[in-house]
Amino acid sequence: MELGNHPPFPETLDADMDQLSQRILQKLTPGSRLVLGLCGAPGAGKSTFAEQLAAGLGGDNAVVVPMDGFHLGHDVIKDSPKLHRKGAIDTFDVSGYRSLLQRIRAREEDVVYAPAYRRGLEEPIAASIAVPKDVPVVITEGNYLLAPELAWLAVRAELDEVWFLETPDELRLKRLVDRHVRFGKALSQAVEWVRGTDEPNAEFIRTTRNSADLIIRLG
Repeated sequence: MELGNHPPFPETLDADMDQLSQRILQKLTPGSRLVLGLCGAPGAGKSTFAEQLAAGLGGDNAVVVPMDGFHLGHDVIKDSPKLHRKGAIDTFDVSGYRSLLQRIRAREEDVVYAPAYRRGLEEPIAASIAVPKDVPVVITEGNYLLAPELAWLAVRAELDEVWFLETPDELRLKRLVDRHVRFGKALSQAVEWVRGTDEPNAEFIRTTRNSADLIIRLG
């Protein structure tokens, strides 16, 4: 795909799953595969939206491959300041992620196995998601799909489209705090993590919004 061929201000739509599913299906040709990226700030609802979109396309037609499977493992960052910034752009294996997307696009293997991220354990788990060769739509979601750094531009080049998910901050922040509490943090720790780690990441991610092919309003 060619970068930079979309208008300076992307089209904005409300999250109508039937409409969005049809938008994807209309882009498919017999035997083709579409790789769709979903980008957005922490707590925007990317994982839920991706699963709902895949379900709307039909269980045999789409697979979701989260970018979170490429978090650096605890043993790699345990003695580094990155441990306390987990989720920041430099705490992901971007080259590994790009290599997976290249394999998914090539469709040279009967099945490509992608990693997942296990919350609670807070670790990536290898070979947890099967992507069969004949599945026509692969949806991948993550925070930094539109980042301007060269390594992430190379990721962007493997995606046919990237949609930016926009969620009201009040709802997004509540989701983030609730998520951190659900997976073991005290409420005060959760609020501190959201303010000190998640929100600086969110501010950066918002600067990449206008590089999207489409903006989806959620919430």
